[in-house]
Amino acid sequence: QVQLVESGGGLVQAGDSLRLSCVASGRFSRLVMGWFRQAPGKEREFLSAMAWSGGRPNYANSVKGRFTISRDNAKNTVYLQMNSLKPEDTGVYYCAADNNYIVRTTSAAYDYWGPGSQVTVSS
Repeated sequence: QVQLVESGGGLVQAGDSLRLSCVASGRFSRLVMGWFRQAPGKEREFLSAMAWSGGRPNYANSVKGRFTISRDNAKNTVYLQMNSLKPEDTGVYYCAADNNYIVRTTSAAYDYWGPGSQVTVSS
């Protein structure tokens, strides 16, 4: 099994920045890792994902230009740098991973999920 644990969430004001981290542990090889978020009463929303080998990551239009994904394979960690945060960014942020060669943008494509980290952006 693969276990994912997020960290770095919190309460910030609009315009502030946060950096989320996700550490993978367990049995895996070259995981695609990414980020989703979910607000109460809404569907889980794809944010960004990146292959083990790097390359061009995928971003949702809602965060493109503000969020940046990166990863450190030696540490089995993926990061999400979130800048210029807005109140509408508020939600539970989930790290996701799967043993795929290419990234996907739907939650059903990912087998492994972290417990989530709350991000709250006040106006």
